[in-house]
Amino acid sequence: MRTAIVILLLALFAGTAGAFQIVAFCPDTYLTGEPDEYFVLEGSGSPGGIEVTDGEGSVRFPEGSTVNGRVVVAREAAGYLRAHGSLPDYEVVGTDATVPDMLRRGDFRLANQKDSITLIVGGAVVQEVGWPEDVAARQGQVHTLVDGGWDPRPFFIGQSDFAPRTFENVTVTLFVSPDCSYEVLSEAVASARERIDVNVYEFTHPGIAEMLAGAAGRGVDVSVLVEGGPVGGISAEEKGVARMLADHGVTVMMMETAGDAHARYRFDHAKYMVVDGRGVLVTSENFKESGIPETGEWGNRGWGAWVEDAGVAGYFAEVYRADCTGGDIVPAPQGGGLAETGGGGYEVRFAPETVHGARVTPVLAPDTSGLVRQMIAGAEERVLIEQAYITNSTVGGANRYLAEAINASRRGVAVQVLLDSAWFNVEGEKDNDEMAAWINGLARREGIPMEARCIDLAAAGLEKVHTKGVVVDNRSVLVSSINWNDNSPDFNREAGVIIEHPAAAAYFARTFAADWEAGTRAGGDAGFDYRIIAALGVVVLFAAVYVARRVLWEG
Repeated sequence: MRTAIVILLLALFAGTAGAFQIVAFCPDTYLTGEPDEYFVLEGSGSPGGIEVTDGEGSVRFPEGSTVNGRVVVAREAAGYLRAHGSLPDYEVVGTDATVPDMLRRGDFRLANQKDSITLIVGGAVVQEVGWPEDVAARQGQVHTLVDGGWDPRPFFIGQSDFAPRTFENVTVTLFVSPDCSYEVLSEAVASARERIDVNVYEFTHPGIAEMLAGAAGRGVDVSVLVEGGPVGGISAEEKGVARMLADHGVTVMMMETAGDAHARYRFDHAKYMVVDGRGVLVTSENFKESGIPETGEWGNRGWGAWVEDAGVAGYFAEVYRADCTGGDIVPAPQGGGLAETGGGGYEVRFAPETVHGARVTPVLAPDTSGLVRQMIAGAEERVLIEQAYITNSTVGGANRYLAEAINASRRGVAVQVLLDSAWFNVEGEKDNDEMAAWINGLARREGIPMEARCIDLAAAGLEKVHTKGVVVDNRSVLVSSINWNDNSPDFNREAGVIIEHPAAAAYFARTFAADWEAGTRAGGDAGFDYRIIAALGVVVLFAAVYVARRVLWEG
């Protein structure tokens, strides 16, 4: 209701006030004392009749000011510069002679947990936003107004805001781990002539490190960005990779909280590599031997795509540049030794496949993670979901992506969900086996065409399922690093692509089918549980032996 009133009042004052409105503000920053708190005003013309207040103080623009677009008003220009690397357009407290001072009355200071910011034009209130009533108070969050609504996504200081883009007539080579990912990645690195940029959550693979060191040795400019605080910490093997790469002239960085610069994302969990601005390799897998094993070696089930298109590569190159710029980027630690190589043997079943003429849409978290829901919402016939794990929402109800798949099934779309069954994903009280049982119970109660399984890893010959993939109908596939929980879509840096091409959908549908057939149904509500059937078989066998012995004894 408040938003509707604001829009109406803004419309009424549009002729005299240039439709000025507050479109962003950040009251609770990471710096002590919030010297960098700020708001952003958007409009055109003279802001002479405008006042912004928090109820205890107010600010006005100095005489002669003009606005054309957006202007940033910070509490202190010096503090804003420390946090953002640039100066604001105006400041409330004079700290920089080059930045104009606002005209201040009282103590205009935005409180962290409970306060409001109000825009007054010509003496009339035309916009008011309160927290926690209208927006959720959270340290580091920049509250943004988009299409008349506040905070369509959690947006934090320093994060990017890339818009969705779709690229036509793209050539894509599809691959899966453990079968052929190493082959495709090595060919992509070998093709580099000028530059390779890698962003990956964890990097311990000595073979891939040697590839990149070799590229640097032939004159390719190579840089690597890793997560500075992965679960379990940076391993000795990753420090060994960083040392080896640095010894060959490769720049190795990590993203972490450093001094005043708070890490922009909870985890830098993306896994992509840009080559020469003409191609980008996107995968669900870390640069580890389990994620991208050498051909014929045992490892994870993962999905990937080598996208050869200057537009897509340029998009990811821009993302990489944005993520590598800022105070939270520091040199990666060096030391330790390289990981031991070699694992169990694996029978390769899937070779890479190249398709031409595809439509490709990059997907980033948190920027455009909503595209995944849109993709599932457009399903008409079937949805195939293969995930490391799925967790329901922390606020109750199904995970946002799972909820969209359930909605699809309710309108008649056949949905299959395949989850990992490694011990760390099934031994808890609320993990994959319980999730599969919950999905199957829901499907049974509602009579909808939906089924979930936990994969039989031994039968599939896999270490674990680590992919985060979706196939919709016979036309599109998602290859990404986005896990199905609350954190990954909203707070991590994640990366993926939606590929629209019948052959691409068919390729990953075949790999899904192979894994699905190795799966076992989970939970008592799932229909027939093959583990129970096997147990009954053992009972029957013992009974038969007993009867046979009895007959022989009595004869």
